[in-house]
Amino acid sequence: MSDQPLTQTTTDLLSAAVESLGGAERPGQVAMAKAVTQALDKERHLAVQAGTGTGKSLAYLVPALRYAQANDTTVIVSTATIALQRQLVERDLPRLADALEPVMERRPTFAIQKGRSNYVCLHKLSIDEEAPESLFDDSGATSWLGQQVARVHEWAQDTETGDRDDLEPGVPDTVWRQVSVTSAECLGATRCPHGEECFAEVAKRRTRDVDVVVTNHALLAIDALADINVLPEHDVVIVDEAHELDGRITSVATSEVSARTLSMSARRAGKLGATTEKDKLQDVIDDFTAAVDLEEPGRWENISDSARGGFVAVRDALWRTRDAIARTPEGESTNDPERFAERENLKNHLQEQHDAIVRILEVFDEDDPAAHDDVVWLERSERYGDTVAVAPLSVAGLLHDRLFGEQTVVLTSATLNVGGNFNAMAASWGLPKDSWDSLDAGTPFDPRKAGILYTAKHLPPPGRDGLAQETLDEIAGLITVAGGRTLGLFSSRRAAQQAAEAMRTRLPFDILVQGEDSTGALVEKFAVSENVCLFGTLTLWQGVDVPGRSLSLVIIDRIPFPRPDDPLLQARAQAADAAGRSGFMDVSATHAALLMAQGAGRLLRSVDDRGVVAVLDNRLVTKRYGSFLRRSLPDFWETTDPDVVRGALRRLVAPPTSD
Repeated sequence: MSDQPLTQTTTDLLSAAVESLGGAERPGQVAMAKAVTQALDKERHLAVQAGTGTGKSLAYLVPALRYAQANDTTVIVSTATIALQRQLVERDLPRLADALEPVMERRPTFAIQKGRSNYVCLHKLSIDEEAPESLFDDSGATSWLGQQVARVHEWAQDTETGDRDDLEPGVPDTVWRQVSVTSAECLGATRCPHGEECFAEVAKRRTRDVDVVVTNHALLAIDALADINVLPEHDVVIVDEAHELDGRITSVATSEVSARTLSMSARRAGKLGATTEKDKLQDVIDDFTAAVDLEEPGRWENISDSARGGFVAVRDALWRTRDAIARTPEGESTNDPERFAERENLKNHLQEQHDAIVRILEVFDEDDPAAHDDVVWLERSERYGDTVAVAPLSVAGLLHDRLFGEQTVVLTSATLNVGGNFNAMAASWGLPKDSWDSLDAGTPFDPRKAGILYTAKHLPPPGRDGLAQETLDEIAGLITVAGGRTLGLFSSRRAAQQAAEAMRTRLPFDILVQGEDSTGALVEKFAVSENVCLFGTLTLWQGVDVPGRSLSLVIIDRIPFPRPDDPLLQARAQAADAAGRSGFMDVSATHAALLMAQGAGRLLRSVDDRGVVAVLDNRLVTKRYGSFLRRSLPDFWETTDPDVVRGALRRLVAPPTSD
C-alpha cells in the first residue's frame, strides 16, 4: 500500500492509467472523466453518450475509484450484458488496479455480483437421492443430460468460483438447472450445511468494502424496487449500456399468470401434504382456464364478469394454499432441510402468483383501465397455453423515486442521443427535471470520412410477405461488390433466413445465419475471414465487435419499428397521445432510432475502419420521421445513388497497394 495521500485529480489519475496501459490521450475520454467526476462531487445525475473508441469504461472507472476511496464507500457499476461484465472484471479493472496502485492511497479493489442461480449449488450436488429419470436413457445408461450433469459435478470439485461463466465449455440451461438454485429455492446460509462454503455466499462476501462492485441491470432493478438491500450500501450508481435500462427494469417488474404454472403449483402442494387445498386450487384453475379461453388475445382494456370471477377464485385459492404450505404438518420433521426448502420455495411462488393476480384485478377496479399504471394482456400459445401478463405502463416513476431519488446516477452508452438530443432517454428513465446534465463525448472516428449511409430509395417499401425480389437483388449486388464482408441485420428471423437461402444460391461467399451455431462462434468465424457474410436479428444489432476488413458493409433490411400489436408499447403510445404528445414518435420512432444507431454502430470499430451502412427501406428518406432517425445515427456521408455506393465499396475493399 502506498503512503501517498489521495491528492491527485481525476485528470492526473487518468493520465497515469493511460500511460501505464500504453495508450494515448483521447479528448473525449478526458472530457467524460471530468464530467463524471463533477457529477459525483456535486451529486448531480449525468447522461453521457460515448461513441466507439472513446474509452468510456476507463472514463467512468477512474472517477469511480477515486470517489470510492475519497469517501470510503462503494460505487456500483451496472451493465446489460455478460460480455461487458466480464470485460470489466477480467480485463479493465485488474489492469487499472495495477496502473493506479502506485499513485493512489491503496490498491483499488473490485468484485462482481450476480444472481444466485449463476453459481453451482453445493447442497444440490450433495443430495443423496435417486437421480431423475431424465438422466438415463431407455437402456438405463447415463443419458446426454446425465453426462453433462456429471461433468459439472467434476468441475465443481476444482473450481474456485462455481460461476457458470467459468465453466468451459458451457452447458445448456436444462443442465444448469439440475445443479443450481434460484434465490427462492435457496435454504439460506444459516440453514444450509454448505452455507459457509457456498459459492454464491463467498461471491457476495467479496463485495464487502470494495471500491467498485460490477453487477447487471436486473439485480440493480431488484435492489432499487425491493424493500431489502441486495447490493452493498452505496450512494453512486454508474449505468453502462444505459439504452437497455428501461427494457431490463420493465422485464423485472413484469408478472405472468398461466394455467400451466398454476397447475404445477397445485401438484407441488399436493406432494407437500396440502391435498385438500391442492384439489380446490385445481378446480378453480379449470374454471379460470375456461373463462380465459373466451377472451381475446392482446391488451385487455376491460374484462368479462366470468374472467374476473375466475381471477378472484384463483387469487383466494392461492392464498389458502400458501397458508397451508406455511404450516408444517403434524409428524413432519422441522429439521429436514430439503422439505423446508421446498416449502419455502413453493410458499414464495404461491405468493408471487397471488400478487400478480392482485395487480391484474386492480387494473380493472379502476373506472378507466387505460389510465392505470399497469397494462394487462393475454398471449396465446399452442405450445404453452394462455398466459396473462401485467407490466408497468412506464418504469419512469419507479426509477424517479427508487433509483434517482436515492443516489447519484451516471448513465452512459454509445447511443443515447435520440433524434439529436437526450430528452427521449431522460423521459423513459424518469430523470428528475433540473437534476441532470448531459455530455456527448463524441468519437475519435470521423464518420463523414470513414462511412457512407446509403438509403436504397429506388426499392419498394417493405411489405409483410417477406423480402421483395428487388430487395434480394439489391442485397446480392451490394455483397458482390463488397467481396463478402457483410453483416446483415434483419428485422425478423424469417427475413434473415430468406435472404440467406437466396444468397447461398447466387453468391460464392459463405453465408452464416444466427441460430446455426452459438452467436460467439458465428462472430468468430465471420471475423477471421474476409469472404464471409453473417446474417441475423436483434442480438447481432447490438453485440458484434469486428474491427478491420472483415466488416465493410452493414445491411439493414428495414427500419426496426416495434410490432404494431405489442400490447405494452401500444399502451405506451396511446398514453403519449392522450398526454398531447406523439405516441408514434415517443415510442415507435424512438425504439427504431435506438436500434438503428446500435446497428449502424457495428461498422466503425477502429480508427482505420471504412465502410457502408446500407438501409434497404426508402422510408428513411421519404417519410418526415426519417430525419429524426438519421439524426440518431453517426454523421455519415449520405447518398441514395446505387452507382455511387457500389463504386465506393469497390474502392474500399480493394487490396491495399504496396509502395
